[in-house]
Amino acid sequence: MAPLSSSKPDFPWWLAVAAVLALAAALFIASSNLYAQVFATVAKGIGVTIFVTVVAFALASAIGLGIALMGLSGSRWLRQIARFYVEIIRGVPILVLLFWIAFAGAPAFVAAWNALTAPLQSAGLFGELLVRDVSLLWRAIMALTIGYSAFISEVFRAGIQAVEKGQIEAAKALGLSRPQRFRLIVFPQAIRTILPPLGNDFVALVKDSSLVSVLGVADITQMGKVYAAGSFRFFETYSITAYIYLILTVGLSLALRALERRLRRQHEE
Repeated sequence: MAPLSSSKPDFPWWLAVAAVLALAAALFIASSNLYAQVFATVAKGIGVTIFVTVVAFALASAIGLGIALMGLSGSRWLRQIARFYVEIIRGVPILVLLFWIAFAGAPAFVAAWNALTAPLQSAGLFGELLVRDVSLLWRAIMALTIGYSAFISEVFRAGIQAVEKGQIEAAKALGLSRPQRFRLIVFPQAIRTILPPLGNDFVALVKDSSLVSVLGVADITQMGKVYAAGSFRFFETYSITAYIYLILTVGLSLALRALERRLRRQHEE
């Protein structure tokens, strides 16, 4: 019987076709005054999209790691707090969370901050914080951070639990403290398990960052919405918007796969 699959990897024909289509689209955009104008306008939001994605992902990863460690701690109360956070946050759609943070959470934070710093404000050390002082950009970043931290915490938890217990016991026998065991033994091995799903979350966040346009943040999607509303060139505008997102997400996916292969080869060596 012939083997079901070959050990030799398939040639990435899908990537070759996608690259040809992307190049053809780029040449068409460059040769068309209309599409070039649309591209130049929409592309102004690339910097904001990248900034929102990178900052939100970094903060979400830090919070997610903390929540994962709480969920794996020896304290029952910390485990319950971590589980409560994960289940509640994962149950709220990102768009709803975005609206809640922007229009309910931010005003509540400002009111709490002014109440806590009232004596310092009276002494002239702090000025009163106003809701408008908290920009919509940072409200959007915090909403994405909170939303994705719950998902990322589960990625970290699964990766940490995948490390063989025997190695942890051996580290204990060598007298390593808990932080040392995590830093030297657990995390370097867990990262190989964590990286693929973590990369998927990063790519998903690039796409979900388009939701910040509902707050008027000038990302790729918002720049497209503004141009389309003023020119009524909806087909051209949203075709360019989709093209830019595809370039970002597919390019990022390829880079993450290359990193995974490199880490796998280093592990095998």
